[in-house]
Amino acid sequence: MVRPRQPINTWPAEFTMDDHTPIDTADGPAVETPGVGARRYETPPTGRPIDDPEAAREAGLAHNEHLKIGSRFLRGGLAEGLLKHATGAISDDDGQLVKFHGMYMQDDRDLRPERTKKKLDKAYSFMIRLRIAGGVVTPKQWLILDDIATTYANGTLRATTRQTFQYHGVIKSNLKRTMAAIDSCLLDTIAACGDVNRNVMAATNPAQVGAHKAAYDLGKEISDSLLPKTNAWREIWLDGEKVVGGEEEFEPVYGKTYLPRKFKIIIAVPPSNEVDVFAHDLGFIAILDKKNKVTGWNVTVGGGMGMTHGETDTFPRTADVMSFCKPEDALKVAEAVMTVQRDWGNRKSRKNARLKYTIERYGLDAFRAEVEKRIGKTLEAPKPYKFDGNGDRYGWTEGDDGRHHLTLYVPSGRIKDVEGGPHFLAGLRRIAQVHEGDFRLTGNQNVIIANVSSEKRQEIEALVDEYGLTKGAGALRRNSMACVALPTCGLALAESERYLPDLIDELEESLERNGLRDDEITIRMTGCPNGCARPYIAEIGLVGRGPERYHLYLGAAFDGSRLGKLYAEDVDASAIKTTLDPLFADYAKGRNTGERFGDFLIRAGHVAKTTNGPDFHERTGALTPAA
Repeated sequence: MVRPRQPINTWPAEFTMDDHTPIDTADGPAVETPGVGARRYETPPTGRPIDDPEAAREAGLAHNEHLKIGSRFLRGGLAEGLLKHATGAISDDDGQLVKFHGMYMQDDRDLRPERTKKKLDKAYSFMIRLRIAGGVVTPKQWLILDDIATTYANGTLRATTRQTFQYHGVIKSNLKRTMAAIDSCLLDTIAACGDVNRNVMAATNPAQVGAHKAAYDLGKEISDSLLPKTNAWREIWLDGEKVVGGEEEFEPVYGKTYLPRKFKIIIAVPPSNEVDVFAHDLGFIAILDKKNKVTGWNVTVGGGMGMTHGETDTFPRTADVMSFCKPEDALKVAEAVMTVQRDWGNRKSRKNARLKYTIERYGLDAFRAEVEKRIGKTLEAPKPYKFDGNGDRYGWTEGDDGRHHLTLYVPSGRIKDVEGGPHFLAGLRRIAQVHEGDFRLTGNQNVIIANVSSEKRQEIEALVDEYGLTKGAGALRRNSMACVALPTCGLALAESERYLPDLIDELEESLERNGLRDDEITIRMTGCPNGCARPYIAEIGLVGRGPERYHLYLGAAFDGSRLGKLYAEDVDASAIKTTLDPLFADYAKGRNTGERFGDFLIRAGHVAKTTNGPDFHERTGALTPAA
């Protein structure tokens, strides 16, 4: 039996839910948004999503809902489209369905003008993203993935912001060969994209061996449990056995229509928030005892980064800390949260379909009650915890089991051989040939050579030095992230990965001049507002608006728990440094001991504090000019 749940306003006083607590009013549950006021919640829907074609048309569901209903569990026309050799593309509808199989159709935008002039088709290729729960791969798997990069892709491996790898530049005729090679190392790309639970991230802190194992095990269990059951992936890409005759496929968790939009799950272990738990749909924060053993998990819901420029009904949102669950209940909670979103999420408007909008629409209290109903028990109030940052620990670290772990700084996660610089691809290939432990990808696009024995450490260290691999960087650079953007991302409005290193060079000069060279400040850049590099929770966030133009966001928390605020619109790339210069100077002169850059900008009155969600678009702009 489900007991009456504990009201949110009676949670422990020592537990701080800054920016994450809804407010009840005399009129009923409401969200109190500065500049907006109290808002009543809507009544949640009942029943499962519509999966009948005619009913979907009458209900005015989004185009992608019709695609999913008629896709025969994600098959569509993909098999037939692969046989059309006259073009390197696939149809627009199949371009939506292929995301569920872990890939996006793209083209080289650098070549567009020349090819258009010559009346040629676009230079189509595919980005392929792997599903690697927790970001852990063996040396044998690394070597196969390296070979795929040089055989079928553009010669690079791209470590993403969500603990997996992407390939770029795979042409249509090589898709099946690439998928077969990925399958040969016991990995796949199923559900790496699309309206499903995507790659599950897990904490990577190598010093907390027991807690890391618990986080990894939970992430792997969730990933396996929430994986789509359709045979379409193996059937299309590996020429697997087809479902024939009267046998009908069944998706027990997802149904025919899967989820309203993407769904992302995170497992975090304090004190490090390197996986950015507040930026995702569902999160589990480990609660540790004095021996670093996991006693349970705080559950977070409703985070997400994407928005659309100029549309204030879209916004990034940091997750609410909803409850605490025991270890044996975590998997049930994960499935319940996802299925409530499956049933309650907006299927008419994809721009408002993520879980963050569901929480805003129906309220955290109602959402929590429905989760409790589905798991058959009352969840406890959240337990106290503390994060101290969301960056990685570079260099060598010894775990509490005596094994060694080396975190390498990989600029924007691009594993390639740089002329006159680090040879990441060749170096890590050579290390994989002798390494007896494993590799871990971090949420900050870096690589950990993990579980190195004392006897092997010197050999690994020598190879790292031989290939010039970077064990760290300047304070600003090592806290930076960038999405791919141009030339391959079709959504990019401006440069990101190719531009951020040069911008950091400029900003480091300013920081040096102001005595801030060694101060940790997070900076992130994306080429569009979808926020793949999570710029809205960076102390300095830059979001592309057009060629060499960016929105500048400031005032986020160093630990990733608070959103930034729009400080300056459409800043020309050449003006970013001059805009930040006086703020760096003011920070150097006026900060308190231990005060972070984002916190200072709010206290000093330069930018308003974002509470959450809809408030993101309120009180924007520079409030007080820097001296």
